[in-house]
Amino acid sequence: MTEQDILAHELVPKHEILSDEEKQELIKRYGIKLRQLPRIFSSDPVVKALGAKVGDVIKITREFEGKKTIYYRVVVRG
Repeated sequence: MTEQDILAHELVPKHEILSDEEKQELIKRYGIKLRQLPRIFSSDPVVKALGAKVGDVIKITREFEGKKTIYYRVVVRG
């Protein structure tokens, strides 16, 4: 399975890299610092497939029984 195939797999939720503007709005909206977000390693296959870099914020949208839940992760070296 190639990295791009990972993103299309039915068990992998939607992952998106936030723009710098979206990242700043997220930090402002929740009154947090970037280091307070849960982390995801730069070596994660999905991070590699997206081309995300250390410091990027990934928005993960999961759907279950018709409900969407959004999670955020900051990419760290690993």
